[in-house]
Amino acid sequence: MAQLPDAAPTNRSLARRMTALMALGFIALLLVGYAAVRVMQRNELHTGLVEHTYQVERAVLNVRRLVEESEAARRGTMLIPGRDVTRANFFRARAQVPVALARIDALTRDNPAQRRYLQGLRLQLGSLLARQDRTLALLGQGDQRGAIVAYGDDAEVRDVVTIRNVLDRMALVERRLMTHRDAELRASQRAFYTLIVLGGVVLAVVAVISTLTILSYTRDLARSDEALRQLNAGLEDMVSARTEDLTRANEEIQRFAYIVSHDLRSPLVNVMGFTAELETAAASLRALVARVDAEAPAVASEEARLAAIEDLPEAIGFIRTSTQKMDRLINAILQLSRQGRRALTPEKIDVAALIGQIGGTLSHRLAETETELTVDGVLPGVVSDRLALDQIFSNLMENAVKYLRPGVPGRITVTGRRGRDRVFYTIRDNGRGIDPRDHQRVFDLFRRSGAQDRPGEGIGLATVRALVFRLGGSIDVASELGQGAAFTVSLPLVLAKQELNP
Repeated sequence: MAQLPDAAPTNRSLARRMTALMALGFIALLLVGYAAVRVMQRNELHTGLVEHTYQVERAVLNVRRLVEESEAARRGTMLIPGRDVTRANFFRARAQVPVALARIDALTRDNPAQRRYLQGLRLQLGSLLARQDRTLALLGQGDQRGAIVAYGDDAEVRDVVTIRNVLDRMALVERRLMTHRDAELRASQRAFYTLIVLGGVVLAVVAVISTLTILSYTRDLARSDEALRQLNAGLEDMVSARTEDLTRANEEIQRFAYIVSHDLRSPLVNVMGFTAELETAAASLRALVARVDAEAPAVASEEARLAAIEDLPEAIGFIRTSTQKMDRLINAILQLSRQGRRALTPEKIDVAALIGQIGGTLSHRLAETETELTVDGVLPGVVSDRLALDQIFSNLMENAVKYLRPGVPGRITVTGRRGRDRVFYTIRDNGRGIDPRDHQRVFDLFRRSGAQDRPGEGIGLATVRALVFRLGGSIDVASELGQGAAFTVSLPLVLAKQELNP
C-alpha cells in the first residue's frame, strides 16, 4: 500500500510560523473581544438610563393627566350634580393619583432634585385634594352655588397652576438628563462600531496570513493526494468484502432460524396430538370412576378419584397451555424469518392515507376504548415498502390502544417531518408509559415491560425494529411511567436499491 510522503523541512518551518502568527491573531482577537464586551456593557448601561428617563417622564405626564382629568370631572360634577358618569370619572382619576406618585417616587430615588420637586408636589396635591373634598361636601349638602364659588377661589387656581409648574420642572429635569444620556449612548455606539471595524481588520490580517501559509502546503497536499486515493481504494475493497461477509452471515442466521423453528414444530405437533388423546382417555377414566362410585364406592380409593377427577385434567391443561405458548413463539420466529427473506418493493406511499386505512381497521377498538386518533400537520410521503410500513404503523398503534391507562380516554397523535434525505414519523399516546430502564429492552424478542396484564408474547416491537432496520431506518422511544409514550421512526426518503435484497 502506498506511503504518504514526509513533510519537507521548509514546510515544517512554515507550519511553525503559521502557528505563531495564528497565536498572535488569536490574542489580538481576544483583546478586541474583551474590549467589545466592555463597550457593550457600557452601551447597555446607557440604554437602561435612557429608558429610565423615558419612564420618569411618562410617570410625570401621567400625574399631570390625572390631575387635569380630576379637575375637569369636578367641574362637570358641579355644573351637572346629578350626572353619575362625571362623578365616577372624578373618583377614578383621583384614586389613581397616589399610585402615579408612588411610581415617580420609586423611579427618582437616586435624583435629589426630583425628590425635592416631588416633596413640593405632594404638598400642593394635598392642598388641592382638601379643596376638592370641601367642594364635594358642599355639593353633598345641595349647595351648588357655594361649591362653584369655592372652586373659583384664587387659592384653588394657584394650587393647580403650581402643580403644573412643578410637573413642568420635573419634566425639564428629565429632558436635560435625556440629552446627556443620549449623548453618552451615541458615544458608546461609536466606540462599539470602531471596535467592530478593528476586529474586522484583525480578522482580515489573520485570514491573509493563513491563506498564504496554507498555499505553501499545496505542493505537499498534491503529492499526498495520489497516495490517499490508493488508500481509499483499498479501504473500499475491504468494506465491500466485510459487507458481503455480513450479508452472508445474516442470510445464514435467517435460514438457521427458519430451519430450527420449522423442525421444532414437528415434535410440538406430536405433543399436541398426544395431549388431545390424553384428554379423551382422561374423560373415559373420569366416567369409569364416576360409575365405580355409583356401583361400588368401596372399590376406588380417594387418591384414585382425585387423580382421575382433578390431578390428571389439571396436568393436561398445563401441558396444553405450554404447547400453545410454544406454538405462538415458533410462529413468531417463523414470521421474523419470513420478513427477512421477503423481497422489498419500493413505491411512492401517501403515509397520511396509510394511517387513515389503519385507523379504519382499528375503528372498533378505538370506539370501545374511547380513543381518538388524530394526524397533526402534514405527513411527508416516502418511497418505501408498503407492506412493511403498514406492519410498522399497525403494531405501534395497536400497542398504543392496548396499553391505555384505565379510566382515561385514549389519544393517539401521529406527526411527521422531513429532514434532508430522511423522514421522521412519531406515534404519540397518553397511555401508561414505559419505564426509562426498559426503553431498549422492549424491542428485544419475547421481552415485555411493566405489568403483564395484557395478552401478548413480546413479539410486536421486535418485529417493528426488524422491519425498520430492513428499510434502512431506526426507531427510538421517549416515555415516562404514567405519561404515555412516543415512538419515532426514522426512514430514508427513498429506499436504496442495495436494501432490496439483504
